[in-house]
Amino acid sequence: MRQALIALVAVAFAAGPAVAQKDKRAGDILDAMSKKYKTYKTYQAAFSFTADGASPFKGDLTVKDQKFRLKLGGQEVFNDGKTMSTYIKESNEVNVQDYDVSENSDFNPNRIYSIYKKGFNYRFIGEQKLAGRPVDVIELTPEKKNAQVAKIQISVDKADKSVRNWQITDKTGKKTAYTISRFTPNIAVTDSYFLFDKAKYPGVEIVDLR
Repeated sequence: MRQALIALVAVAFAAGPAVAQKDKRAGDILDAMSKKYKTYKTYQAAFSFTADGASPFKGDLTVKDQKFRLKLGGQEVFNDGKTMSTYIKESNEVNVQDYDVSENSDFNPNRIYSIYKKGFNYRFIGEQKLAGRPVDVIELTPEKKNAQVAKIQISVDKADKSVRNWQITDKTGKKTAYTISRFTPNIAVTDSYFLFDKAKYPGVEIVDLR
């Protein structure tokens, strides 16, 4: 399950030189989506995660600037922009590590909204309906031939330009997918929400990886 958490907040693939193949229609849709998200100071998203047809896990993500809090499958990640704490409910332990605040950080949930800008080709696949809403489907493929990921499909809501679904296919054919069931922009949330408070987790074992 830790891999699911990493995959959600880190779609980070090495980019290499290649001939650019970028579809203008797809680029316009992605640019509109990215521009929309940059206007939000905070947002919260409820989603489901599936891997190769397994039963889905429900998740919840809250983001404020470089801070985020992620809940998924018995784990919870607290990130205050400086320190990231991953709490594992089953073992009642928390792993604490420093956080790289740069845009290229492996643990930056905002990367899904800008990842197409470097190291990927993209093309418009078509229009579909997702939960009754029309979406534009864009396919991203890495420019580097030996990348771990074969492709990413992103479904962008035609009306509000929000991301409704994305599916990652790795080079072995394994698929993981995330579907947004609820998205709320500009919510009121305090900075303390992104801090791990050990007082709320009696007996927790702290593993400091810094």
